[in-house]
Amino acid sequence: MSYRVVHQLSSSQVDDLVALYANEFWCNRRTRDDVLRMLRHTDLLVGVVDDSNRLVGFCRVLTDFVYRATLYDVIVHPARRGEGLGRLVLDAMMSHPRLRGVESTDLNCRPEMRAFYERWGFSGELKDTIRMRRRHDGK
Repeated sequence: MSYRVVHQLSSSQVDDLVALYANEFWCNRRTRDDVLRMLRHTDLLVGVVDDSNRLVGFCRVLTDFVYRATLYDVIVHPARRGEGLGRLVLDAMMSHPRLRGVESTDLNCRPEMRAFYERWGFSGELKDTIRMRRRHDGK
């Protein structure tokens, strides 16, 4: 099986993304309409597609292209894990020409994924800063 990187998703690949999200506890309530709206407001995306043009890996970034970027939604199809697709997704995003001059890139991850992201220079050592969140119950 061969794979290629894309930076836009077709309609069927959006369906594939919604199906990928459905497999994960952290995003399994996302609807197609909300995913379409999210994609319209995403600054950069990386998708990995297989020989059948099906989306099997994905991530996205929100950024000002100068000071900050935040990586979101790194996901690989469960049947394709262990094939290096997560590495392909991250390599493609972290080497994206539009991110080269960005001062810092942040992400949130589960503790068991820390070693994976450290390969690209991510660190949990944020000195005197903490991540905070305000939840909105309604849309």
